[in-house]
Amino acid sequence: MATKSLHDSIALLIDADNAPATKIDFIISELATYGIVNIRKAYGNWTKRPLDGWVKVLHEYAITPKQCFDLVKGKNATDMALLIDAMDILYTKQVSTFGLVSSDCDFTPLVLRIREDGKQVIGFGRQNSPEPFVLACSHFIYLDEEDTSKTPQNKKENSVSSLKQNTKLMNTLRTAVKEASDEDGWASLAPVGSHISNQGPFNHRTYGFRKLSDLFEAIDLFEVKKTKHAGRSSIRVRLRR
Repeated sequence: MATKSLHDSIALLIDADNAPATKIDFIISELATYGIVNIRKAYGNWTKRPLDGWVKVLHEYAITPKQCFDLVKGKNATDMALLIDAMDILYTKQVSTFGLVSSDCDFTPLVLRIREDGKQVIGFGRQNSPEPFVLACSHFIYLDEEDTSKTPQNKKENSVSSLKQNTKLMNTLRTAVKEASDEDGWASLAPVGSHISNQGPFNHRTYGFRKLSDLFEAIDLFEVKKTKHAGRSSIRVRLRR
């Protein structure tokens, strides 16, 4: 879950060679939940036609294009240019979060180094993004996921039935609830979400749910209680007894 603060500054770095321009609105909107995206840069050889999609959205989203000519045939300098800028930002700017848009495993060491300094790294990439890169990020969001609001009901039901077979996911959810629970086993959703995030990259939308509470409600191993008090809503969850 995102820790929201309008004072948090975010650096968005886009590997345009390995990212779909059609998802830029979603990327900006998602990062806005973490703070303000003050730094926006996209890297690529802008003389190449495959990047035309990005060219069309650069001005609209105030993204600075960084030209990276191919130094050797079949090789580009995009990765190195992005890495150099990332380290420069890490050392010279007051940035709390990095948004890294790519599906390239070569950025895994960069992500690990940024996190060593206590910064968040929100990764965005395709479903085929290498697992080491995905797991290195604080959170990773798949850009080729279908819009969950348009997911057919039968597909959601099938995905729910497979969730309980995901041992790693179930252990993560159970552990988070147990660690945040009171004497009656109930745990507030916010600390549960924080505990899940601390265990590794996690996003409920990856599993087809718009909210974390929806994910818990769909799994019959958990009970979810929603209450209102003094005009404020609260959500609690516990292991079903």
